Amino acid sequence: MARYIGPKSKIARRFGEPIFGADKVLSRRNFPPGQHGNNRRRKQSEYAVMLAEKQKAKYTYGVLERQFRNMFEKAAKAEGITGEVLLQNLESRLDNVVFRMGIAPTRAAARQLVSHKHIVVDGQVVNIPSYSVKPGQVVGVREKAKSLEVIEASLAGFNHSKYAWIEWDESSKSGKYLHKPDRADIPEQIKEQLIVELYSK
Repeated sequence: MARYIGPKSKIARRFGEPIFGADKVLSRRNFPPGQHGNNRRRKQSEYAVMLAEKQKAKYTYGVLERQFRNMFEKAAKAEGITGEVLLQNLESRLDNVVFRMGIAPTRAAARQLVSHKHIVVDGQVVNIPSYSVKPGQVVGVREKAKSLEVIEASLAGFNHSKYAWIEWDESSKSGKYLHKPDRADIPEQIKEQLIVELYSK
């Protein structure tokens, strides 16, 4: 499965946000990368602003261009506001749900746990990170993976009450995906309307 494997701090600095989780470099050098990053004050075109917003969403959720466009087209055909539906579909990806449940510290780590068959959905192993979790389904850690250090470290002290659309059961290390989140509940700072305008051009 294709995924971005380049320098993550450079991407975080480009957007001025911790796209891939906590970033020590960003706290020290909170300006764009490159020779003139600290002095660049050039005004961006309307298209550049929209493109940057799409890139930010892709990097945040770990989705490449073709897959992202397919998700947009699917959202455009669905009922509701296209931008919100797009974000809800991204939030419903299995790797993202695993991340939101605190089973993994980052989406990249969640993707790896899924790919390595450490995650089950309704008791069945699912190793496809892009799998779309449906409301009512239970996502959990496979029995023989519950003692993995990365999972235990991630779950330790994680606040499971911060996402209203997830119900966590500590005893079984599993969570129920109650419903798709409302836009107001999704914490990502993404201006989805700009993405809709970009694809509508």
